[in-house]
Amino acid sequence: MTPLVLTRCTAVNALGCGMEATREALAAQRSGLRPNDFHPVEVEAYIGRVDGLETFPVAEGLADYDCRNNRLAELCLQQDDFESAVVSLRERYAPERIGVFLGTSTSGILETELAYAHLDAFDGRLPDDFHYRERHNFYSVADYVRRRLGLTGPAEVISTACSSSAKVFATAHRFIQAGFCDAALVGGVDSLCLTTLYGFNALELVSPEPCRPADANRRGLSLGEAAGLAILETPDRAREGDVVLLGYGESSDAHHMSTPHPEGRGAAQAMSAALGRAGIEPPAVDYINLHGTATPINDRTEDIAVAGVFGTEVPCSSTKGWTGHTLGAAGITEALITALCLQDGLIPASLNTREVDPEFRSHVVTDNELAALRVVASNSFGFGGSNCCLIFGRRM
Repeated sequence: MTPLVLTRCTAVNALGCGMEATREALAAQRSGLRPNDFHPVEVEAYIGRVDGLETFPVAEGLADYDCRNNRLAELCLQQDDFESAVVSLRERYAPERIGVFLGTSTSGILETELAYAHLDAFDGRLPDDFHYRERHNFYSVADYVRRRLGLTGPAEVISTACSSSAKVFATAHRFIQAGFCDAALVGGVDSLCLTTLYGFNALELVSPEPCRPADANRRGLSLGEAAGLAILETPDRAREGDVVLLGYGESSDAHHMSTPHPEGRGAAQAMSAALGRAGIEPPAVDYINLHGTATPINDRTEDIAVAGVFGTEVPCSSTKGWTGHTLGAAGITEALITALCLQDGLIPASLNTREVDPEFRSHVVTDNELAALRVVASNSFGFGGSNCCLIFGRRM
């Protein structure tokens, strides 16, 4: 496939605001997880919460879009000179030639949850200031971002659970290749809400301690929230050292509503497809960012798939111990982490992993390592078997 260049990136997650905050936390092996303090949820858990969203404003003139998710998107837009980069992008291509492709799984559902807590006791009406279309609707975050940035090209939101903001890279590539746009803004935004915290807890998938991916005694995931954005352009915009999308692979194993195929067939298919599009063989990959949720079944099946496709020597780790599982924003969060790894020559540890499951065949890294990375892969697997693998390299 024709590669695409990441010409500007920005991120907000439990580690802080901006790419540098994530870079510093990775180097220091400092987690952003904390004991659950997301009011009013009473669940024993550790979470990756972004500070300050409760009082952070959305942009002037877009008050109808005010919800936690869009506040998170706004906070992300204000980091890393991202807005200035988009202004230059508009001047270069024109607003109608720039696509916006974002992923989310929660959107603004928190606003709906809070609205239902204040139903009119007489006739059951929702509060007058509740705006479903602008807040809860899945398209809300793309609508907010494109209005905020003055972009009028193709736009859509992908919601395939935890693979949502990885699949946006594939969608953007197809739109650019088909000639519908010349460049794209991709990313994902997912915010904490009652549904995910109570829902995953009801599924008995939430750990009462910080998550421990690939650990022999892993007890479940730690939920988080995050936003990440990247500008994708054609190879002629590449400069030395830029991170490049080399390939992507998607699959749907449709094995079960919430459980992956026990042999990881869909995950393996996505990874193989990504290698094929990138035109490389498995030994060319220097590091794999695992989906690595720290739940017993998901980690086991991913290990089977990774070992089956890549063998047992390539270093791999999960970064969920830093940020928590950010669901619809997991794909972009981990794509940007792998971009930092490429730039810094860093193989990050699988944080909090004390003893790698002895049944695992993959080479799980439990301490930071420095290496000359040329090609890295990032896995994102969602409920229902919606799988995506992204492969990135550096312009040399």
